[in-house]
Amino acid sequence: MKQDIAAFLLTFVISLIMTPIVIRLAKATGTMDIPKDDRRMHNKAMPLMGGLAMYIAIMVGILVYLPINQKTLSIILGATIILISGIIDDRKGMSPKTKVLFQLVAAIILILGGVSVDFITNPFTSSGNVYALGLFAIPLTIFWIVGITNTINLIDGLDGLAAGVTMIASFFLMLVAYRFDETKAALLSAMMMGACAGFLPYNFNPAKIFMGDTGALFLGFMMAVTTIDGVMKSIATVAVVVPIIILGVPIFDTFFAIVRRTMQGKSFAEADKNHLHHRLLGKGLTQKKTVLVLYGITAIFGFTSFLISEANSTRGVYLSFLILLVSAVGFVLIGRNDKHE
Repeated sequence: MKQDIAAFLLTFVISLIMTPIVIRLAKATGTMDIPKDDRRMHNKAMPLMGGLAMYIAIMVGILVYLPINQKTLSIILGATIILISGIIDDRKGMSPKTKVLFQLVAAIILILGGVSVDFITNPFTSSGNVYALGLFAIPLTIFWIVGITNTINLIDGLDGLAAGVTMIASFFLMLVAYRFDETKAALLSAMMMGACAGFLPYNFNPAKIFMGDTGALFLGFMMAVTTIDGVMKSIATVAVVVPIIILGVPIFDTFFAIVRRTMQGKSFAEADKNHLHHRLLGKGLTQKKTVLVLYGITAIFGFTSFLISEANSTRGVYLSFLILLVSAVGFVLIGRNDKHE
């Protein structure tokens, strides 16, 4: 635990120091978010590329606290590829297909480095039968990495939202990783917490900088890595559902975005104003209150997942699915008639 605290403090301080430097860099290079449509919540040009500060903080943390082996190098290389794609997108724009191509390359590098979902545990049996995935491990790992990478990007619509949700989720991932004796994953989670905490003073409303795709894609990628190398490596009965609950806010928001756009005949890559944070704003909440509500929901999901991981039983799995069902209904109800209120 002392090492985790040290890793948290290191990444916190580096992120806190680097963010003002990145602000100046973004302004000097013209990497700014110019409000062009009514989806934007700001009315002036804002520096982008804030994720670079968090990337530097976490990479330093990895080099200091993790053993430099094939797996660690694959994480560093994969994260760097994701970062580069985010910087290009923030500066010049990038098509969704090209971004996914970058993510596929990063995912394959992770798999070659040994970061993959190699087995699943049957959550509906008391014995928790373990099934090796074999070749199916590759598409499942790619699906999870690409999916989670983009879920964080999709919730990055309000000041401090993505960074705060990631920080809270990382805290509970750290607790669960400890529960499953995955100390390296716990360390990574502590680094994520520290980097986000150091960035938030500049990103919380009113923000001085946005993380941009540079940060949102990078944080999503690192969350995917942490869940795979931590929780999903466990043979615990609840290992399948715990990360889904911890990341409930971005996962549910992304799921409903896919369903919504499919039913409307729109491309998944086409942006809209129907994300969960937009719906809460439509209910009359301010930006700050909306973000704090979503922080609270993330914390509730995280605490629940920790309790379920402690139970580690079939009953806990059924409880997990009940929570997911109730949450899904809640997300739907939040969005009802918000345009008319």
